[in-house]
Amino acid sequence: METHPDIVAMRARHEMAERATSTPQAQAVETLAFLTGVYLAASPWIAGFSDLSALAVNNLIVGIAYALLMSGGFGRAYERTHSMAWAACALSLWTIIAPWAVAGDVSTTRTVVNNVIVGIIGLVLALAASAVAREKPSARRDRGA
Repeated sequence: METHPDIVAMRARHEMAERATSTPQAQAVETLAFLTGVYLAASPWIAGFSDLSALAVNNLIVGIAYALLMSGGFGRAYERTHSMAWAACALSLWTIIAPWAVAGDVSTTRTVVNNVIVGIIGLVLALAASAVAREKPSARRDRGA
């Protein structure tokens, strides 16, 4: 049974995911992304726009979703890690445009600056996570990882 092609392929994908998530770079990206998501969730109260309830709720939900996606807790398989990084890219882009897209007058300077900066940081981290997940095992071995 151990030589069955499906088991061998599953084992190879699992080992690839473990190598991708066990490097110091991947762990740093994962930690920074988690902190970015936590900040985004708390940003209405930190930056002082919690009275703008539609954007505050949006940031809370998107921040929690981003932190969960990027924390690696659900992405121990290669395909999921890669897909979740792209989903985090979409959440980051939404964070950037949310001050203008959310209903009501929520596009103050404070909200725009906060969401654009956090969105850009989140996008860069999600793209970095996607690059780590897509990297070929031979490239990691060549660099000594």
